[in-house]
Amino acid sequence: MGAVCLLAPVATATAFAEPSPPSSGGGGATFQPPPPPPEKATLVDGRVIAPASAPARVKAVIDAANRLVEKPYIYGGGHRAYKVSAASAMVKLDRGYDCSGSVSFALHGGGFLRSPLPSGPLMKWGQRGPGTWITVYSSPSHAYVVIAGLRFDTSMHDRNAPGPRTGPRWSRTLRRSNTFVARHPRGY
Repeated sequence: MGAVCLLAPVATATAFAEPSPPSSGGGGATFQPPPPPPEKATLVDGRVIAPASAPARVKAVIDAANRLVEKPYIYGGGHRAYKVSAASAMVKLDRGYDCSGSVSFALHGGGFLRSPLPSGPLMKWGQRGPGTWITVYSSPSHAYVVIAGLRFDTSMHDRNAPGPRTGPRWSRTLRRSNTFVARHPRGY
């Protein structure tokens, strides 16, 4: 099961705005914004169109995340073993997803994870720091991912995000918090 995604208020920032000076508060982490991607994705009607220059695995992560848009938030959702549907040759979707279940499903789509991870273990997954295309932000109680410059998260959505009030959605705004550890897949 994933950790409950209960969050203290955090500041949001327009994507790639000038970062504020690092702070030392928040459990030993210092916010590390992702660098601007080589090419930014496009958000259309709540789903993301991958940049043409994005590597195939990044496009696959975006495609997997797009499958979850408009699914509701369900604690522990998305943490079952991945099973491929014989009819579609795609991983079967859960009824809903929590924060780490959403991030895990997206990463699985690109071949970066074999099975779902809760938010705490995502703090040690992959390589330290922000990635070029993909940056996972995780804390003991929440996780989200920035892919090709856009945030995929179960909370703090842009006002025009489609679907129920909770659940996995894409946002143009980034969030800033010293409680999150930045991680990325090697080479991405």
